[in-house]
Amino acid sequence: MAFTKIQEYISTADGTAGTLLIPKLIMPNLIEEVDKNLLDRSLAAQTWGPNQIAGGTFTVNLETPNTMDVRVVGEGAEIPLDNIGFETVTYTPAKYGVAIRITKEMTEDSQFELFQRNIRIAGKRFAENETNLVVGALDGANSTVSGGAQITIANITSAMQNVEDEDYNPTDLIIGTEVLNDLRNIDVFVEANKAGDTTMLTTGMRGNIYGLNVHVVSPNFGSNASKTSAYVLDRTQTYGIAIKRDITVETFNLPSFDMEGAAITQRIDVQLLRSKAVSKITTA
Repeated sequence: MAFTKIQEYISTADGTAGTLLIPKLIMPNLIEEVDKNLLDRSLAAQTWGPNQIAGGTFTVNLETPNTMDVRVVGEGAEIPLDNIGFETVTYTPAKYGVAIRITKEMTEDSQFELFQRNIRIAGKRFAENETNLVVGALDGANSTVSGGAQITIANITSAMQNVEDEDYNPTDLIIGTEVLNDLRNIDVFVEANKAGDTTMLTTGMRGNIYGLNVHVVSPNFGSNASKTSAYVLDRTQTYGIAIKRDITVETFNLPSFDMEGAAITQRIDVQLLRSKAVSKITTA
């Protein structure tokens, strides 16, 4: 009899969600934010690490293209002197960082490992910052193709020619999301009788256009992100990344504040090596 009364008392019809009798369930799993589309470090012509950089700046030597000429020499005439030219690109790694502080109460009361999760999200932000620096460097392209409201095939091929005219070989096409939408609406890339297949219709995006590997960049990661821009580049010659200090996590405690924390830093710089090895496409 007593057990029956207890069952009646704690029934969902009599209880209220959030009370001790009928607890309100909070799922212990956290749905994480989506990973953004960023640029892989393999796109860089060269990446230099901390062990290769002495001092606060780092200078790279480049051969100047098209220097040293071969000339016709008459019989008995002096052979003209000439030599190749050189130029330099200087990297000055800047320090980027974020500090995380978590109170003991937050740790005790949270359903999640707040400290570790904050550090993991900070790692994402450093990756986004690196892509932001790369796109900023690519904006220094020597040539720009001005498109209209939508990107066209002619815009892409013109940018490819700009790179090829300087003796470079275009290998990659970096695009924003609005440019991606334009490409999806170009019939040549979706009609089997023109493209040879319908890959774009089944996969959402052709991974290769005119021999260029296509990379889509998310627009929501930094000041240099643009939905309406695209870049054609020769990945073997375009830009380099100098990392004086890779992502470093230093933990600390603040007993007087009852907190634990971490300082996460990185020293990095991205510079163009050859501005003529990339051509930018702009659309409205």
